Amino acid sequence: MSMKKFDFPLFADVLFYTASAWFILVGMMRWFRMPTWVCFTVATLLALAIGGILFLFLSSRHKKRYLGKKELEAREKLMLHLALETDERVRAALLDAFLKDGKEAHCEQDALSMDETPLIPIFTMQPVSADAVAHLLKVYQKRPFIIACNALSPEAEKLLSAFARRAMTAADIYELFNRTGMPEPLICGEIPRKSVRTKLRRAFSKRNAYPFFVSGAALLVMSLFVFFPVYYLVTGSLLIIAAILIRIFGYVPQG
Repeated sequence: MSMKKFDFPLFADVLFYTASAWFILVGMMRWFRMPTWVCFTVATLLALAIGGILFLFLSSRHKKRYLGKKELEAREKLMLHLALETDERVRAALLDAFLKDGKEAHCEQDALSMDETPLIPIFTMQPVSADAVAHLLKVYQKRPFIIACNALSPEAEKLLSAFARRAMTAADIYELFNRTGMPEPLICGEIPRKSVRTKLRRAFSKRNAYPFFVSGAALLVMSLFVFFPVYYLVTGSLLIIAAILIRIFGYVPQG
């Protein structure tokens, strides 16, 4: 297997779950006072079987998740670039993309005209508000127009729909530039995420599964060498189960 095709996240997941299964199985069999060599042999065989099944199950899922994450990161970088770039350069980039995509487009004051319909770029860090949409409805009145933006607020989306106007949001803009070529160079940076929800999600990051796993594994190993292993077996098993749950349902940190 070449290094380019080696899927380290998949390997790490399978290894993690296999090792977790091995420690849990050893702990369960030790609970029933089975001989040590039987514990190790049976647990190893069952853990390898579980690992093989998980590898087959997770392979396609990991591939889809990786492609989806990569595309999402590229889209976020493009949207951030358009939000930070000057209005003139944004209009020029959109005009070039529309022309390459076979559309009839030209500049029209502070907007663009695409297929004889005004297209107004409003790339902001926050979703476009209903007030901004209402202002455009006043300016253009009965004339149809299109808004190009990162996202619309729910109120803005309802208002556009009520007046039969439409918008090109992040997914549409990304697909357009993906077909015709991304603007270069992109303005680098990270979108700040400081909400309470984000902080709570980061507290349950998948990266935190490893400390739980190591602690639980250490306790289960110690249960092999103490006279009263119940505390070590129960606590270690709970920690490994917690690690598995965080690994499955935890937040995936970006970057």
